[in-house]
Amino acid sequence: MIGILSFVGFTALVGIIAYFATRKTDENSSDGYFLGGRSLTAGVIAGSLLLTNLSTEQIVGLNGSAYKDGLSVMAWETLAAIAMVVTAAFLLPRYLKGGLTTVPQFLAKRFDVATKTITSGLFLTGYVVVLLPVILYSGSVAVSGMFDVPTLLGVSDSTALVICIWGIGIIGSIYAVFGGLKAVAVSDSINAIGLLAGGFLIPIFGLMAIGDGSVFGGLDILMSTEPERFDSTGNTGQEVPFSTIFTGMMLVQLFYWGTNQQIIQRALGAKNLAEGQKGLLLAAFFKILGPLILVLPGMIAYHYFEGGLASSDLAYPELVRAVLPKPLVGFFAAVLFGAILSSFNSVLNSSVTLFGIDIYQQHINKAASEKTIVKYGKIFGVILAFAAMFIAPLIANAGSLFGYLQEINGIYSIPIFTIIVVGYLTKRVPAIAAKIGIFSGSILYIISQFWLGPNMRESAVEAAKASGVTDPAALGLVEADAYPHYLHIMAILFVANMIIMLIIGYFKPRATPFELEYTKQVDIVPYKHIKVVGFAIIAIVVSIYIYFAK
Repeated sequence: MIGILSFVGFTALVGIIAYFATRKTDENSSDGYFLGGRSLTAGVIAGSLLLTNLSTEQIVGLNGSAYKDGLSVMAWETLAAIAMVVTAAFLLPRYLKGGLTTVPQFLAKRFDVATKTITSGLFLTGYVVVLLPVILYSGSVAVSGMFDVPTLLGVSDSTALVICIWGIGIIGSIYAVFGGLKAVAVSDSINAIGLLAGGFLIPIFGLMAIGDGSVFGGLDILMSTEPERFDSTGNTGQEVPFSTIFTGMMLVQLFYWGTNQQIIQRALGAKNLAEGQKGLLLAAFFKILGPLILVLPGMIAYHYFEGGLASSDLAYPELVRAVLPKPLVGFFAAVLFGAILSSFNSVLNSSVTLFGIDIYQQHINKAASEKTIVKYGKIFGVILAFAAMFIAPLIANAGSLFGYLQEINGIYSIPIFTIIVVGYLTKRVPAIAAKIGIFSGSILYIISQFWLGPNMRESAVEAAKASGVTDPAALGLVEADAYPHYLHIMAILFVANMIIMLIIGYFKPRATPFELEYTKQVDIVPYKHIKVVGFAIIAIVVSIYIYFAK
């Protein structure tokens, strides 16, 4: 009952605050709806960025990975800080200089409208088929388990899951579709405070449970009994081998934090460049602390349950249930729901933005007023939300959601990132090169990961078994060595796509070199301490890796 009351009260409070914070926003203005009136401050941007990135596929999935592999999976969090520094220093000034509302708008200016439309279509396809359904499904599993919805409502597990999916989907749609980006960003900032507080409580109580009431005693026991798991350098066969940090891992991070509409839209709504940069740097600093919430609890769970859980994905929820005092379980369930809601409504709002500006206004009704753009953007958002709610129950057997998301996203993330990089670094590579780069990158990745790789791994394992190898760990290493890690494949295709585009640009260059014009929509005077703060953040990340390297 406490959990239900906390859930209802916290959600209602956030909704009321977000409503009053956005009352003065002109809903008939596409700028006010999609960008929060370009009025977001550093604190709101940082809070929104952090919570957008935190949801059940992160909290449950990454802690599950830490349960299996230990500290090496922290790369998904700590390296994000470096990517955010790069975004703040190099990408954001260019975005705001061009007065961009969406990342594909840059591609329209740099290449052509067709390139922009293709890119927006790829983003939208990835959102509705993969990201939104996964967020809904994983979030519903967590909420259903914490509130014991099947028992509470007297229904089956599958029915309870569907009820939670539609509940989260409807509430998230209300925030994103009818509130706009400012409502999403304000609610995210409030939820971020609760999530950070609740998130830090889990490792604290977990370490106290191990250390007989002492946090530092529990940490000493954890590090002394399993020192090999506190290794920042992953091995072959693990989720993040150390070599991938220097190849595809950084590309994924740069795409996610620097070009993914779902994320970068927060910074595009900054009141000026300095506020946007400060917001990104503040969020980068807190990402360094991310492993305390997203990795350490999984490692605690491995020690606490002696590695005996049936599934690594159970590590986080089982630890919460085991160590958190009962009165606090309800509060944590409420803030976790806020994280689920944040990821869903932020992706949905980004989808509405992409459709309204890059597709509806560009191709369907070029003479549409701002009021009409917002209206049809909202209609599309409702349709998208319903589609995701129908798809979500179908992915129950998708396996590891976190790994599934990272690998599937490579279909569109690397091709898009490639053409953006080439677009900024060159002036004469033509539009045809960008189109070829997008399609070649996507097709080659699909062939690699869903045909060539599986066939080679299967053949290698069968050959090993035929030669007498039966140990599961040994067979796992054979499988891992049979084909490059998907992060390496991403790096290979990134370089290959760049070479293809540069060759096309050499033989068939643009008639005139591209120049990015300053629209003067936003003040682009940079934050005066960006270099010092940026280098400090990078130094901290490198120091952490050196300290924990075995």
